[in-house]
Amino acid sequence: MGEGIVQPEDERFMAAAIRLSRWHTGQTSTNPSVGCVIVRDGAIVGRAVTALGGRPHAEPQALAEAGELARGATAYVTLEPCSHHGKTPPCAEALIAHGVGRIVISVTDPDVRVSGRGIAMLQAAGIEVTSGVLEEEGRQSLAGYLTRQTKNRPYVTLKLAVSADGMIGRAGVGQVAITGSEARAQVQALRAETDAILVGIGTAIADDPLLTVRTPGLEAQSPVRIVLDPALALPLTSKLVETARDVPVIVVASEEISPLGSEEGAPPSVLPDISPTRGEIDKGPAPSSPASDDDVSASRPDAGQGASTQRISPLVGGEVRSGEAGAIDPVNRSQLRTSGRTEGGTAPTDATDMDSRRTALEAAGVEILYCNPYHPEVLLPALATRGISSLLVEGGAKTAKLFLEAGFVDRIQLYQAPLVIGEGGIESPLQATDIPSGFAHRGTYIFGADRLDEYERET
Repeated sequence: MGEGIVQPEDERFMAAAIRLSRWHTGQTSTNPSVGCVIVRDGAIVGRAVTALGGRPHAEPQALAEAGELARGATAYVTLEPCSHHGKTPPCAEALIAHGVGRIVISVTDPDVRVSGRGIAMLQAAGIEVTSGVLEEEGRQSLAGYLTRQTKNRPYVTLKLAVSADGMIGRAGVGQVAITGSEARAQVQALRAETDAILVGIGTAIADDPLLTVRTPGLEAQSPVRIVLDPALALPLTSKLVETARDVPVIVVASEEISPLGSEEGAPPSVLPDISPTRGEIDKGPAPSSPASDDDVSASRPDAGQGASTQRISPLVGGEVRSGEAGAIDPVNRSQLRTSGRTEGGTAPTDATDMDSRRTALEAAGVEILYCNPYHPEVLLPALATRGISSLLVEGGAKTAKLFLEAGFVDRIQLYQAPLVIGEGGIESPLQATDIPSGFAHRGTYIFGADRLDEYERET
């Protein structure tokens, strides 16, 4: 049977399936969060979203809820049903076995093991298939999965909170609350649906952030925390290190300090060689995040995009204290400026100290990834191989600029607040008046006294 015709009610029920799919965004391990709604005689008789951890998939759960009412019904699915045997049977087979009469799909699956095969299997069984219904909305809901599958990297969001005078913080102060409580709550929700969050070593030292989700009931959805730290300068007494066994922490260090002596730019050999896809790999439930003092959304930049893929010049962390000599940058051998205000704030400078520091970090539960921190074109695919589909870049200014210039940003969330920073402010790398070309404005949202403008890269 050929491609089905779009029916008047299709968009309404597909919109319901897409809303349902967002319930578990960021909580389904390496699998996409898919929504499925089963409709019979204009009424929903079964519905489900991919389960926490990635299995069961949405379709068999919705079919189980519908029971005998699934026979002859229409199933609305946000992603093409899988057609291959992984750790679970193909969802296409389940739909066929339950006698569903029609399938409506929003997005076809780009996975080479599925793409078109699920549709072909359904059509071979005599089921009418209609695809592409609310496809743009469906792609937005599946952005992380689709980016990892088609571009071999996570979907990258850069968040930036900017004061009325164009600043993202104040030098030498640490965290500064630029936005109000309503906007900060929204950022917590964003963290909860993101696989990983990334900051530079300057921000990690100056702000000593936790980077977890502390919204009551969502603590277990804290993302993996990543620090760009070429010379292992992350303080051993930092909140990140002290909580590494509760919520994973990955330090991205230069290959030059690797005990294996990896060549610069070589693909990281320490990562598992996997190709995760829907239903294939479990990350398991996220560990609980400790309740802690406030990690306010503040003196870190969070925005960006760029257009070039040339080698990015080495950066020196984020907002750091001035006038204090620090570590030697293994990339360009120049001296870094780091705070040193907590134990371990100054990076080791010889092989013995480096080995000792490496051992101490690993003993605390920190994972060290040897991959040039300032080459996103290498780092992002490395993160994708471990199933990270979405990445939130949250600070500092130079880290935001790095991702902007490298051209690996897919979405910009620009918060603008009425607060005035004044003298000593750290200038934002991005303003509402200079959004890079290639981004479309997706909407404006008001949270208390703050304004959020969201931009997405046009494809």
